[in-house]
Amino acid sequence: MSTLVKDLSFPELGYSYSALEPHIDAMTMEIHYTRHHKAYYDNLQNAVKGTEMADVPFLELLKNISRYPMAVRNNGGGHFNHELFWTLLSSNGGGMPQGALLDAIVKKYNSFDEFKEKFSDAAKTRFGSGWAWLMVKSDGSLAISSTPNQDNPYMDVVECRGIPVMGLDVWEHAYYLKYQNKRPDYVAAYWNVIDWKQVEKYYSDAIKSL
Repeated sequence: MSTLVKDLSFPELGYSYSALEPHIDAMTMEIHYTRHHKAYYDNLQNAVKGTEMADVPFLELLKNISRYPMAVRNNGGGHFNHELFWTLLSSNGGGMPQGALLDAIVKKYNSFDEFKEKFSDAAKTRFGSGWAWLMVKSDGSLAISSTPNQDNPYMDVVECRGIPVMGLDVWEHAYYLKYQNKRPDYVAAYWNVIDWKQVEKYYSDAIKSL
């Protein structure tokens, strides 16, 4: 992603708010996309307007986020994380990955079921608000992590860094209307809408970029 921060655009969702029913409800999707994500995008643009940050490639800004104000970290992460998240969801999702991604998962985690359990645990045990991630590390191996707030694996402020290829939003605004405080139920529902073809593409692109 070489786009300058000032040239970022607010993405199209690509499907209807009700497309992920019954796993993610339409009202949650609409509020999440039009209010929460849009606020992160608008606040990021306001934070960089008239500064040198506006002319930094967005990915470079994320990778060096410790140099920038907290408003840029929170809202830049919020924009990137959500833009990625929307592309990973599909009404035709679920099942299992295939090909090189599945091979890498089995190599690292022994089986898809063990991977699924570890990723789910990362999502369920993230204290407060945050994200669970599957990433490709600099040596090409996979890693699962979770980050607080709107941090992500690109950032130089997180313990486990890499290229994110899969992420799950575990902020309450992502699930509270339907699941209330039952985050584990939301995490379980996520596996029915994850678009493995898109994750496979991100994985392939990540490996090629190393």
